Amino acid sequence: MDFKVEISAKNMDVTDRISDYVNKKVAKFDRLLPDIDEVHIDLAHWKNTRSLSDRNVAQITLRGKGYILRAEERADDIFTAMDITLDKMQRQIERYKGKRERGRGDGIPASEVAPVEPVEEVSEQPVIVRRKEFTLVPMDEAEAIEQMALLGHENFFIFYNANSNQINVLYRRRDGAYGLIEPKVG
Repeated sequence: MDFKVEISAKNMDVTDRISDYVNKKVAKFDRLLPDIDEVHIDLAHWKNTRSLSDRNVAQITLRGKGYILRAEERADDIFTAMDITLDKMQRQIERYKGKRERGRGDGIPASEVAPVEPVEEVSEQPVIVRRKEFTLVPMDEAEAIEQMALLGHENFFIFYNANSNQINVLYRRRDGAYGLIEPKVG
């Protein structure tokens, strides 16, 4: 295992049994994805939940070079929650690897393969052909960067900044760094 494993817990103690169990299970990720840098495990026990099956929460955040994968599940037992989360993470790793390894394979760009249809000149104003609505969840800038990567948004991500109480736009610059647009009403 070439990566660092961090285990943190809320409202519970991380026993040696839990720690050994988590480390044994997480070690299998190295075979699936060899370039993992760090794995962060968050375990929590909540007494005040509506359902008993939501009391124990296991969340795995897997960081590697150029990617972040996250999975979270709830169950009535911490080991069950961990098993379900591990299965979910394994499916995410397989999906991520598939996206990375899939390709045309013949070296010819898609733009050369696809026939180019002539575009008609339109003198009218542009028409909005699609509208999208979504709920903004308050988060800080670091969480927005993680969500942008998790959701696969490569160009930009709109979020409600919990620190400034404003809607911000996070975008990836050409040099690989991030930029933040903070609109002001003038």
